[in-house]
Amino acid sequence: MTHLPDMTAEYRPLGRTDIRVSPVAFGAWPIAGMTSIDVNDADSLATIAACLDVGINFLDTAYCYGPNGESERLIARAIGANRDRVVIATKGGIHWGPDGAQTLDGRPETLRRECEESLRRLGTDRVELLYLHAPDPKTPIAESAGELKRLMDEGKTRSVGVSNVGVEGLAQFHAVCPLAAFQPPYNMLQREIEADSLPWCRERNISVMVYWPLMKGLLAGKLARGHVFDPRDGRRKYPMFSGEEWEKNQDFVDHLRAIAAEIGKTVAQVVVNWTIHRPGVTAALCGAKRPAQLRENAGAMRWRLSAEHLARIDRAIAERGTPITRGAVRS
Repeated sequence: MTHLPDMTAEYRPLGRTDIRVSPVAFGAWPIAGMTSIDVNDADSLATIAACLDVGINFLDTAYCYGPNGESERLIARAIGANRDRVVIATKGGIHWGPDGAQTLDGRPETLRRECEESLRRLGTDRVELLYLHAPDPKTPIAESAGELKRLMDEGKTRSVGVSNVGVEGLAQFHAVCPLAAFQPPYNMLQREIEADSLPWCRERNISVMVYWPLMKGLLAGKLARGHVFDPRDGRRKYPMFSGEEWEKNQDFVDHLRAIAAEIGKTVAQVVVNWTIHRPGVTAALCGAKRPAQLRENAGAMRWRLSAEHLARIDRAIAERGTPITRGAVRS
């Protein structure tokens, strides 16, 4: 990694902390290789190592990214001596059961064990941000929050966040442990948080770090209308990728392609730029498996869409209508 100082100008505060993060973050779920195909360690290591070169200092992973923590282990291998130049976020509270199913476990003892194991995998004594990955219906969220606060007080994390909750869960968590960040799904076609949790966080100076800005590649503009998904591709189970929803989405992406061509950007760069400049959004988590994808994601920073193009995007979103998004899973 070669640090480029001129790329840090757009870095943003993480909540009320003195930590600053790039508005485009490296989402490390794809390199776990569980739902993405054609993943290999050499490409993953090269992608992570290129982050600072392209101005991305924010790496987002989780205890359950990989059946054996592959994502965290790869990050440790790739950053090496550059540990103090990156901001690492990880998450606890979800693991994989013997049957391969996701298991929610927000018990204090589990969160502590997973945090300590994540630190060992990452080769560090602390992370900058530790999330409760999702609430455990069998454990009061206040109990989970209390343990994350203890881990923060002990210096194992510099700040705490929560993911995949509503406003009520945010309030309950924040009452026990001060939140620095909230991580929900959000993109041009999934904007539910604008009605409640996004303004709630803005009022309290809590950073909103959104995942799925490209809706698992749907909004990247690279999937042709006639694309046939590999049977191993996890996207096949989402309504957004089939039938009438797919056709509507392709029509929508055609509008984005026209804008991208006019301004000399890719569709993905237009979409991510729109996302990171939404009021209250601190960063967008963009997955990447190869350095070229990372460079494209980074190209969404340090410029802004014009008012005219924003208005055209608004019209295209309205024309698209409300999508069917049932079946979404945690990321």
